[in-house]
Parts: sequence; C-alpha cells; structure tokens
Amino acid sequence: MNVYDSERMADVLAPLGYVLTEDADASDMIILNTCHIREKAAEKLYSELGRLRVMKEMRSAEGKATMIAVAGCVAQAEGEEILTRAPFVDMVFGPQNYHRLPELVTKANDRAGGRDGIAAKGVVDIEFPAESKFDHLPEVTASSSSAFLSVQEGCDKFCTFCVVPYTRGPEYSRAVEEVLGEARILAAGGVREITLLGQNVNAYHGERGSLGGLVRDLADIDGIERLRYITSHPADMDDELISAHRDVPALMPFLHLPVQSGSDEILSKMNRKHTVDDYRRIAERLFAARPGLKLSTDFIVGFPGETDRDFDATLTLAREMGFVQAYSFMYSPRPGTPGATMADQVPEKVKRERLASLQDLLKQIQIEFNQSSAGEIMGVLFDRPGRKPGQLVGRSPYMQPVHVDAPLEMMGEIADVRIAEVHTNSLGGALLRQSKDGARIST
Repeated sequence: MNVYDSERMADVLAPLGYVLTEDADASDMIILNTCHIREKAAEKLYSELGRLRVMKEMRSAEGKATMIAVAGCVAQAEGEEILTRAPFVDMVFGPQNYHRLPELVTKANDRAGGRDGIAAKGVVDIEFPAESKFDHLPEVTASSSSAFLSVQEGCDKFCTFCVVPYTRGPEYSRAVEEVLGEARILAAGGVREITLLGQNVNAYHGERGSLGGLVRDLADIDGIERLRYITSHPADMDDELISAHRDVPALMPFLHLPVQSGSDEILSKMNRKHTVDDYRRIAERLFAARPGLKLSTDFIVGFPGETDRDFDATLTLAREMGFVQAYSFMYSPRPGTPGATMADQVPEKVKRERLASLQDLLKQIQIEFNQSSAGEIMGVLFDRPGRKPGQLVGRSPYMQPVHVDAPLEMMGEIADVRIAEVHTNSLGGALLRQSKDGARIST
C-alpha cells in the first residue's frame, strides 16, 4: 500500500513541476513515507531525519531550498511530535491526506516566509477528511506491465497487536465503476497484471457485491491477464470469493492469507476472530476450488502469553499448510494497542530464538516448493532486465523470480517457460515455442 501511495504522491506533485529523482542530495523535496507496523519505524524515521537535516543545512548554505516531509502511518500516529523532535521538517501528513499535497506545499512555503525554512513551523495535516482522497487524485497512469490498484482502505477488525485501525481509519470501499475505470486505463497503457490492494482487501463491498464479484468484472477487461489481491483476513473469505478462485483463470493460484499463530489461545488474545480449524477449513475449500493453489502468510511470534506449547502449535501449522512464502516477525508492542499493556510479555531472547526456529522451517518449506518446480511449465510475466546480457526476469504465478534468456521486446509479455534451474530464492528456465505440429519445445 505504501508503494501505491508513494506513486500517487508523485502524480499529485507532477502538476507543480516535481519529478522523481534517485539523488536525494539534489532534491528540492524529500518525502519519507512511513509504516507504523513495526516497533523500530519511528526510530528509523528520526535517524533518517537527522541525516537529512545536515543535507538541508548544507544546501541552504549554497542558496538552495529543500522541503522535507513525513508521510504515512508514523506521521498519522505522531503528528506534532515529529515537529517537536525535528523542527526543520516542513510537512507532516497522514495516509488519507496526500491528495492535499499542493495545498500543503503552498502553506509550507508561506510559513517559511522566504527564509531557509529550518526555523519555520511546519504544516501538519492528520485529520481524517470527510471526503475520499480518491475523488481528488489525478487520473492514474500505467508505467509497467503490472500495477497496484487500491480498492479498499482501513480496518475494523482491531487485532490487539495492530495500529492500522488507528492510523488508516475505518474500512472504506471504492465504488465499483471507479475501480473498473482505473483498471481500463491501466490495461490500455499496457498493464497485464493488477494487484488489488487493501489493509483488509477481502472486506471490500461495492454497490454490486463483494471482492469476488469485483474480480469477475475486472477479468472481463481486455488486456488484463492476471489478478491478485492483498492483504486478506480469514474471516472475510466468503463463498463468492472462493468460487472466483475456481471460475476466474486470471486470478492467480497464489494467495496471501495471514494466520499469525497456530494456537487458538493466542489467536483469541490477538482478537483475530478465527480459530486454527477455521483457517484450515478455508484453506481446504480454496485448495478444492483451485487445484495447485498455494498460500503465503504472516506469523507473529512471542505475543504476550505465548508458551512453548503455543509456539509448537505454530510450527505444526506451518508444516501442515506448507506455506510457500511467509513473513514472520517478533511481536512489537505498539503504543495505544491492547497488546502493549497485556501481562506475560515474552522476553526478547525467547522471541529471537522462536523466530529463528520458525524462519528456518519456513525457509526449508520454500526451498522444497522451489525444487518441486523443476521441469514444470509456468507462465512468466517478464517485468525487468536480468543481470546478464540477453536475459529477462519475470514472475511466476507464485511470485517466484524467474531468469530466462529472452529478447528485450518480450518485456511486459507473458510466456510459457520450462523451469530448468532451482535456486533458494529464484528459478531459471527456457522459453517454449510452438512447433508446426503444436508441440511446445524449449528454445
């Protein structure tokens, strides 16, 4: 979601004459777009701001102005505190307010009053607006063969470890026609794969139904050959969405479905609103609807009260489900969340040991899945040049990077590849071409 937000910030700033640059030291504006999920986010922010202050002062001495902004969920959570700790920051705004960037830039410039801006009071905009930001963003543009498309924001689940409901606000779903219109523009610009985004994306409810119905509508758009969606909640995997996995070939057989723990007691403390058996039944229905479908997931280890037995249950579930990818973290107490004040906080040493054990297991499962791909034929969407001359890199239906010798003109295309090489984090293969008798042979 932050990648999507950053791209849209660039779109909003373009009419003001701003263009993206990789050279921070030569920038007229630097925006730090932040996430507040992990404990170290704020610390990393202030560390980076300290470096940028030095750069800003050096540029000021050369007569060059530099505007520094903090955006995203840390900005939403900390607000004025950022200006107290870093008074040289010019703008602080939350994830629902970046459509107001032109106005904020004007206000920040006015407050600087022609000075170098270091001593000026910055502008803060973290109020949740009454209007939807999507109503005020410029028309989306396609820049590659794949694109993110935000369809839902916010969350009403209030898991006890999570700050998202407080920083992103309540659940909001975009109108169906608005989403389809944006998808048509992307398809016309050469996008072949769309990933639907939301903090709780399968809670999407448009005027004509749920996410499953939206997926069917999107699959009817000419040019859209692949669809994905992230991030989902098990409690919102309804019948319509599961049937879409059965009926819509464009919906990739790879789903990120966070479980967080293999222990019912810990899931209850997390307020996850599902049990381990609920998760298993959902997975079984998905596997039955779409043979070959694989899952990725999230795990949090060391949640308050987690015992060795609870953690063993997590290991058991990981082995049983065979998650082909997973994001695993030590629990971080987030200020303002119920989990932060719970008794029985797990010692850091224990959390580190458990995380290492879980990640060792998850890595082995991923390696085994990659090894099982040897000899398989997969459709690969080529999206970037490889490191070697004459090489392209694409993504399999399961998001594995695949390296292939292929001409540059195939960039943005989907082609069948026979997997011949298996590495820890990627695959290698050969393009297949059609012979006169219809057989597919490697090039």
